Amino acid sequence: MINEELRAIGDACWERFDFGRDWNRHLHGSQVIPINDHLVYIASKGVVGNVTVLSTGEGLVVFDSGSRNTAANIHQAIRSWSDQPIRHVIYTHGHLDHAFGTPLFDQEAQQAGDPKPEVIGQANIRRRFQRYQASANWNAHINSRQFKVAGFHWPAEYRYPDRFYEEQMILQCGDSQVELNHGMGETDDHTWSWIAEDRTVITGDFIIWAAPNAGNPQKVQRFALQWAEALRAMARKKPEVLVPGHGPAVFGADRVATLLDDTATFLETIHDQTLAGMNQGLPLADIVQQVTLPEGLLDRPYLHPSYDDPEFLIRNVWRLYGGWYDGNPAQLKPAHPDALSSALAELCGGATILAQAASGYLEQGDLRLAGHLSEMAISAEPGNQEAHRVRVAVNQARAKAETSLMARGIFTDAANASLKALGDDGDPGYPGRRVGIG
Repeated sequence: MINEELRAIGDACWERFDFGRDWNRHLHGSQVIPINDHLVYIASKGVVGNVTVLSTGEGLVVFDSGSRNTAANIHQAIRSWSDQPIRHVIYTHGHLDHAFGTPLFDQEAQQAGDPKPEVIGQANIRRRFQRYQASANWNAHINSRQFKVAGFHWPAEYRYPDRFYEEQMILQCGDSQVELNHGMGETDDHTWSWIAEDRTVITGDFIIWAAPNAGNPQKVQRFALQWAEALRAMARKKPEVLVPGHGPAVFGADRVATLLDDTATFLETIHDQTLAGMNQGLPLADIVQQVTLPEGLLDRPYLHPSYDDPEFLIRNVWRLYGGWYDGNPAQLKPAHPDALSSALAELCGGATILAQAASGYLEQGDLRLAGHLSEMAISAEPGNQEAHRVRVAVNQARAKAETSLMARGIFTDAANASLKALGDDGDPGYPGRRVGIG
């Protein structure tokens, strides 16, 4: 299962990268990709985090453990490379595709009569898992919508770390030393790891071969500035190898430095311009229209907005500093959308007129106005068939026009709701077993 060819395929992604076309289609199950004679990473087919494995004189250190669905393949891949016992598992963060394969490692140790691996994670993972347990149904719902996964099941059991650290920790295992560092970005519980002897940084989801997931509209707060600060701290180590949370590893000091600098610049630009607009007293809607990124930055193969969207990052920076009030006093204590939509429908002559106006804006290519009016038509008259047909057309067009998976998932979900109202089952999505994201 050790695949030298995948390293070459990963190197080629520096020039062009599409997750499905240029990387994922080359993966079969979970495959070991060499870094050197004692350090490898395991890439798995599908939307699941990488796993890195360090061989020491006293056993293996494993960084992340995959998802519930990929755990068996990942374990098999590890054992195809080494039969050493797993001594430590380090969670880069607590998402479902990174930290939920550990029970299989525990079972192996018990069957062999060995101690379970020591699991290490940043202290905020405890609170994350507690929040996940408290909001399980909500998380199942939003992840089903985000990833178009039918029948998504949120886990009920969690393998908590045995040892927590706060800001930094040095782990000594055999002849190897690993420096663990806390950073905030996609999550508040992130760990990036530095292996000095190998000049290797293991980033977790600080790097995902896409524009950073610092804006997700359906998830808890993200931290754009702190994310950039973590990337700058990694760069100061002058790494020669970077293993990301998703996608191929990056080899060569110059490439690694460029990747870290470009990604940090992306985050800093959005953060700084958003905060500057807030300090000028601008409303959120104006700031969204005014923030601009350096020319060509989103064209980098590793910064395409294929998962998150820069606009969502702006809104998340606003939320961090300014809360949920967007500067529009009508939105402070708003009317229920149904009441507002009914009032507008009455003024203009009915829900059908609103739907027709939405259709007109769709034909003109103004998808945002079409979106507003099609939602109002449905809210004003939920049983209006023409309004549902227009809503389907508008949201399908919006999904097609988007680059980010997050936006496509939400618009597709809206189109499916109206398709069902029209007697169509809609897009069934992927079976739940294919995706497991936190």
